[in-house]
Amino acid sequence: MRINRIVVLGNKDHGKSTIIGSMLIATKSVSEERVKEARRQSKRLGKRFEPGFILDSFSAEREGGLTIDASMAQIKYRDSAFELIDVPGHEELIKNMVSGASYAKFAILAVSAKRSEGICPQTKRHVFLAKMLGINNIIVAVNKMDTVGYSESRFNELKHELCIFLDRIGIESKNVKFVPISAYNSDNLASVSKNIRWHSGKSLLEEMRILSKHGNDAASDGNLRVILQGSMMHGTDSLLIGNVASGTVKAGSMVRILPIGTASRISTLFVKGQKRRYANAGENVAIKLDSQVSADLRGAVVYNYDYKNANVANHLDALIFMTKKIKVGVSIKFNGIELNGKVKIKTVIDTADGSENGPKHEQPLNAAVVRIELEHGVPAEPFNSSKELGRFVLYQAGKFSGIGIISSVSK
Repeated sequence: MRINRIVVLGNKDHGKSTIIGSMLIATKSVSEERVKEARRQSKRLGKRFEPGFILDSFSAEREGGLTIDASMAQIKYRDSAFELIDVPGHEELIKNMVSGASYAKFAILAVSAKRSEGICPQTKRHVFLAKMLGINNIIVAVNKMDTVGYSESRFNELKHELCIFLDRIGIESKNVKFVPISAYNSDNLASVSKNIRWHSGKSLLEEMRILSKHGNDAASDGNLRVILQGSMMHGTDSLLIGNVASGTVKAGSMVRILPIGTASRISTLFVKGQKRRYANAGENVAIKLDSQVSADLRGAVVYNYDYKNANVANHLDALIFMTKKIKVGVSIKFNGIELNGKVKIKTVIDTADGSENGPKHEQPLNAAVVRIELEHGVPAEPFNSSKELGRFVLYQAGKFSGIGIISSVSK
């Protein structure tokens, strides 16, 4: 059974962990002992039973009411399996949110129906980041419906407000499913609740099941890309070590290595120390070529010989999300290497409302359209061609400052 990876987004107080914990219980995907431990922990803290405690790992996190790192939980429902990733909703831990969301098939966005909460700037920023990371399939779980008496008008009010923002940033709201739930009371999680008879749609788990059958994975053109981590000696042979980012690598095939431009034939292919005829995306490989390559190949990429869109880029046009105000000089981590670059900001995007501003309005937690001049050429591609070769991480003075996705590359 294939496991569908789903990231759960939303503001820190809107019930992401409670949603996952309640679904674990509803689908019997968690042991009774773990549920009992969560009940004991709730009692020790003087709180009513909190299903989200099933997910949190450390007592300090429970006491503070925050989930510090992305937590994962696997759920089986009917003929589907899901790996749910609960990511931090508070702004200072946005880096963890990015790593959790990177490979998700689709997202669940938690929005609190509570009058004092609703749609927050952080809610919209998480949607913007999901869009930026290539996640266009979203289910909005309007949570805490019990706090507003399961009000249909409150649900429609939140739906209308969020749809305006979705359409503004390029996610078609007509394709987004909105599901009213109360995670704490398990309303509309596994089956349609009698408290929400006005809702004509399906339960949250059923919507997840449907989307997992029809939702598309992140775009990949199927071309071979092996990102190299270096080389090693195997007896008298020098082997290239790397990870197959996309496509299939085959023994006997002709390949080209960028940025050095060397073309050669793969004579032998190893996976976990064993000879193989081929290896697929996600596998780590060792490659012996017909010809020896002496250059430092960390961060280099192996392509099929006839792949026409392989590029060595000295300039990147990109969209970045800033956690700090970006200065001209930055350090970029890309394909396992780090290099310096100079950033020119063209347009700033307010991620809380989707509006565009001039280049002098850059602020943390906003996005920007930029052009980056690299200190030397690297293999790179637009994000819509290759997720792995189309994104990077920004650092300033050794501190994480943002992420970027590439729109185009040039010499």
